Amino acid sequence: MRSTTGWQSLDPTGNTLTRVTFERRDLRPDDIAVRIDYCGVCHSDLHRIHGMLGEKDLVPGHEATGVVVATGPAVTGFAVGERVAIGTIVDSCGECAMCLAGQENYCYHRPTTTYGGTDRIDGTPTMGAYSREYVLREKFAFHLPDGLDPAAAAPLMCAGVSVWEPLRAAGAGPGSRVAVAGLGGLGHLAVKLAAALGAEVTVLSRTAAKEQDALSLGAAELLVTTDEAQVAAARAASTSSSTPSRPTTSSRRSSACSASTGPCASSETPCWPARGSGSSEPAARSSPPPAREGCGRPWRCWSSAPSTASRRTSRSCPPARSKPP
Repeated sequence: MRSTTGWQSLDPTGNTLTRVTFERRDLRPDDIAVRIDYCGVCHSDLHRIHGMLGEKDLVPGHEATGVVVATGPAVTGFAVGERVAIGTIVDSCGECAMCLAGQENYCYHRPTTTYGGTDRIDGTPTMGAYSREYVLREKFAFHLPDGLDPAAAAPLMCAGVSVWEPLRAAGAGPGSRVAVAGLGGLGHLAVKLAAALGAEVTVLSRTAAKEQDALSLGAAELLVTTDEAQVAAARAASTSSSTPSRPTTSSRRSSACSASTGPCASSETPCWPARGSGSSEPAARSSPPPAREGCGRPWRCWSSAPSTASRRTSRSCPPARSKPP
């Protein structure tokens, strides 16, 4: 076993964490050990240490960056000394339709979370990245580009991906309009990412207090939702526009518009054609598609266009299977 130190919640009535020493597993063949240098603080950490899910003695932390310090004998994608990032899940079954489609976070048999989860092999509870060292499968670690500040990059592994997924699923880009509800931890990243993709971004906020922040992050405007005149004018402008816009998305919560676990309607073709295949993308629906048995590929949020991630659009359909229990 590998001994490390971390910060553990021993009192669910408060926010105090206690420095403790605990054991990480010995490296399995496809494991890497990571020295944690930075870990973001997610609001869910506070919920969890306060016992929201009935847990106790948690070591939180699921958005971290660090450096590889050891590798298992079967590891091929990482070497000692390389910078890495760790997100919210560290394992999955790897066999269900969702895992095969690259959506391990929707694993039919539940993904193993970075903390507060259960190891799929030995059944021990997972302890998070509020620690000096973390051990995980190389498949669930990510190379950290040299140009990214590791301290600033850590929150991208939770808040960042929570807004990136719906933005890509909705086709945000040049010619599209994106509304971001709230300029908080996720909201400010949604504004920066949507603007970088080329979308016209509007921040929705109850007051004008964050207007300059919104503009500096790349938003075109801030709409004060408590101002009835502003809201009415925005609605009138939207309904009177003669130029159709691409799908829009609002982003505040992590479930804004991500992949669904529903099966597609046909087992003969992929749910979404690969880009460049000559096939047109499905039109946005006004109501969800019926749940039918099919190939098991994830169908995208029914109000939006599919993701552009190549590994999710160019893969052949996995074998047909029933819906998850």
